[in-house]
Amino acid sequence: MSFRATVLTLYPEMFPGHLGVSLAGRALERGDWKLDAVHIRDFAPDRHRTVDDTPAGGGAGMVMRADVLAKAIDASSPDGDPRPRLLMSPRGAPLTQAFVRELAGGPGVVIVCGRFEGVDQRVIDGRALREVSVGDYILSGGEPAALTLLDAVVRLLPGVMGNEASGEDESFENGLLEHPHYTRPQDWAGRAIPDVLMSGNHARIAEWRRGEAEKLTRARRPDLLPPKK
Repeated sequence: MSFRATVLTLYPEMFPGHLGVSLAGRALERGDWKLDAVHIRDFAPDRHRTVDDTPAGGGAGMVMRADVLAKAIDASSPDGDPRPRLLMSPRGAPLTQAFVRELAGGPGVVIVCGRFEGVDQRVIDGRALREVSVGDYILSGGEPAALTLLDAVVRLLPGVMGNEASGEDESFENGLLEHPHYTRPQDWAGRAIPDVLMSGNHARIAEWRRGEAEKLTRARRPDLLPPKK
């Protein structure tokens, strides 16, 4: 069964975006995964296709209506659909490589892209939407975040990457940032490739890469390291 992604959005023309090119795009053409972009406005009850209203209790901006969004979710993910339902939201749990791998191992995902000031809490609770964040910043909507999540997931699907080992030794896969990389020319602008990488000693190379990864992680992301005892 192919991995199937359904994205609920006010801007379906934003998809597949960059997922339609390179490895993900070729995999999409082959049918290794599927993508449906559902227009939330198609489920609005009025001729103006209204999807939002003023926030209860007052305040700036608008809020996406629970009734309209619930209809879109129910039509796209009926009872019995095993795919998790996500809401891209800055207040969600941070997206991690572990969660990406979990999604890649499943049947697919349903992603709701928020807009305006946010989504009525009742539809989040009533449709069991899991809020996910791609970082501590605010985007104009959930679409770029959904594309980011899908990019991370799709590259891990079987057959998408030419070399399956490419995804096994990257940042966050083993709890560390990735080690530095080098390629030809051997000398560039007075800088040489470290001798150990040219030694042919695979044990020494693996040890060097591990040490460099630990140094980078300690300097840039110490939060990834286990606490000292």
